[in-house]
Amino acid sequence: MTSSPGSSFGLDDTLKAILPEGKFTGPLPPVHLWNPENCGDIGMEIRADGSWWHEGGRITRARMVKLFSRILRKDEDGVTYLVTPYEKVIVHTADAPFLAVRVDLSGKPGPDQALTFTTNLDDVTTAGPDACLRIETDAATGEPAPYVLVRGRLEAKLTRPVFYELVDLAVPAPDGSDRLGVWSRGEFFALGPSA
Repeated sequence: MTSSPGSSFGLDDTLKAILPEGKFTGPLPPVHLWNPENCGDIGMEIRADGSWWHEGGRITRARMVKLFSRILRKDEDGVTYLVTPYEKVIVHTADAPFLAVRVDLSGKPGPDQALTFTTNLDDVTTAGPDACLRIETDAATGEPAPYVLVRGRLEAKLTRPVFYELVDLAVPAPDGSDRLGVWSRGEFFALGPSA
């Protein structure tokens, strides 16, 4: 990835901002606080299968993709960006920027249980009041598209095996409706009708 014309930041400065401790296990950068004036489109995209591309070529270096994933931000305008203190670039996102590839259940079954999701880029999020699990249904096919909030406005789309695990855990809705869903951290998330 190259910087936009007129950009004046250096790679070392950017890496220090993204990885302040020099490793991926450190805290995420405060991208919500960064509001750089420079904004561009350099042909970055995340396809529906979770693969990252730049100017039509797939980014195959896993560490680079993970590095970029740390500085993703979806703004109120619905656009996803890679953000540094010095500039931001548009990331064309076909669906969600992450895929939820694993779910772990902990706690006593029911309202007290917790569903923790791990993404294809090792982000971890636990569904609950501050990390909603939602289902969109394709109007034409009726096929569900499940998502869980990872951070900010960034979501992970649940892979089919993970969604099937949730379906296996589904229980009737507490309101007596015909919906089935799952509990996590005291919240009930509907997955769909029981029939």
